[in-house]
Amino acid sequence: MPPTPRALLLDFGGVLADAPSHSPAPPELVARLVELAGGALSAERVTRDLTGASGAYARWRDDVGNREGSTELPHARVWAEFLTGGWPAAAREAVEREATPLAYLWTWRPQWATRPGIPEVLAAAARAGLPLAIVSNTLCGAAHRDFLRGVGLDGLFAAQFYSDEAGPRKPNPELIHRAARAVDVPVGDCWFVGDSVQRDVVCARRAGVGTAVLMRSPRTAREAPVPGSAPDAVVDDGHGLLGLLRQAGAIHPSG
Repeated sequence: MPPTPRALLLDFGGVLADAPSHSPAPPELVARLVELAGGALSAERVTRDLTGASGAYARWRDDVGNREGSTELPHARVWAEFLTGGWPAAAREAVEREATPLAYLWTWRPQWATRPGIPEVLAAAARAGLPLAIVSNTLCGAAHRDFLRGVGLDGLFAAQFYSDEAGPRKPNPELIHRAARAVDVPVGDCWFVGDSVQRDVVCARRAGVGTAVLMRSPRTAREAPVPGSAPDAVVDDGHGLLGLLRQAGAIHPSG
């Protein structure tokens, strides 16, 4: 049985919210980029370039961005490195000026929904006085904050750490260290819950987290195993996490 946690740190996508497949070129983003380009680029060209940029950025996240000391790229640099390199100068400059609102549009998913049992386990943890914090890699944390606000969960978190705002990105352990400091709990007394062995469990191990919990998601099944990085516990959703917290004595059985 994992030791009783004094704080609970959680990933966003795949843990707090389902992260369904999403078009790499959302129509509203394509339209905005065409507008910013001032007619110099067609919607077809922008859609094609966005699709390519999505793949290139994903490869960066799996390579450079997946190293121990990795940091998130600033919004303007993401667009410059992966999308606008071959665009007219005026279009490149317009995108740079709007880099953050565009990152929000690329990140936001209307299909996001809280995972089963998540509202229940968060509410029970809050009633039990267990501090909660978010530790998440993302291009735009503001989109995650707005989703949580929209579903009424944002007030349950003592802190939210997103890679684009904080700088470090998992598996860089600094993101977890900052969250532990924010809730004023030694990292060894924290549980960290994520859906990725490669990023979340590896990050938890590097940070010295007391217990690494893997919550299965579609991404979990796509990952190759990482030798020496087995989680301490595996759950299927928020209901499973609530049961695990009860077994560990962090939440009363009736809580």
